[in-house]
Amino acid sequence: MSETTGRLLRLLSLLQARRAWSGDELARRLEVTDRTLRRDIARLRDLGYPVEATPGRYGGYRLVAGGAIPPLLLDEDEAVAVAWGLRAAAAWALPGFEDPAVMALAKIEQVLPSRVRDRIHALADATVRIGSALPSGSRLDVGTLVTVARAHQTPERLRFVYRDASGRESERHVEPYRLVHAGRRWYLFAWDRDREDWRSFRIDRMSHVHPTGMRFQRRDDAPDAAAFVAEGLAVGVYSQQARVVLHCPIDEARRLVSPTAAVLEEEGEKTLMRLGADDMEWIARYLAGMPVRFTILEPPELVDAVTELARQLDTDATSSPAASASSS
Repeated sequence: MSETTGRLLRLLSLLQARRAWSGDELARRLEVTDRTLRRDIARLRDLGYPVEATPGRYGGYRLVAGGAIPPLLLDEDEAVAVAWGLRAAAAWALPGFEDPAVMALAKIEQVLPSRVRDRIHALADATVRIGSALPSGSRLDVGTLVTVARAHQTPERLRFVYRDASGRESERHVEPYRLVHAGRRWYLFAWDRDREDWRSFRIDRMSHVHPTGMRFQRRDDAPDAAAFVAEGLAVGVYSQQARVVLHCPIDEARRLVSPTAAVLEEEGEKTLMRLGADDMEWIARYLAGMPVRFTILEPPELVDAVTELARQLDTDATSSPAASASSS
């Protein structure tokens, strides 16, 4: 820390510690001349700290409430985190917070070094979002996320080691197309060059991520990234899958069903719903909680599971004390 910077911090600390100081007192505490003190006061004002000077024999200096919050010192990772938080607030916060978030973001980005702005822009430009918060988040390395975002922006192929849900690791060579934000989890939607197919990868399961330096031409037939990841979360990762018709328009169905819980398709005035789970009983219970009528298309095992659940509910209801009281 330079002598001038350290002295400014001591001066700011003194001004915050007491309501008012005379110029002589401050100069003695800082062991500087009156001229140096006036110069340091001017520097604090330039930094946005509202220091008021009172002239005269009994005058001095005091820190007052200003019209704006003084600037904060942030390192590069903190700046990326704050700017991304503001971007998220602008796009997804409660109504009324979008414009203030955008204005604050503009002020921050205006004074950021170009390398920090590039990191933030790469992350934002590569990202779309689906659904609401997932039950549990994942620990995520910001550097990995920004590396992926930069490769998407270039565009440039990536290599990394991927750990699947079973803990198995494999080396992957991909063309990154999009980042998808689903609640508190992040996914990379990419063309897998070794498997010659589209894939999605949870970024917290990626390690040893590095760009290859090899550019690629974007494909014209890329599917919608958000829809692809949503389908994987709702259906593809489960051993049991089902198709059900909801007797309501798709707009109503979208209000009832999270995009990470099921895939919805319009069927005239009804809605086709595809969903998955590790057992049919869970799907049966999920359908039982739907406030609309439904028709099961497949599999037959789901019909059996719903029938059994209905029998259990009927038994529980008719054997309850409340049912006995109402019949007497």
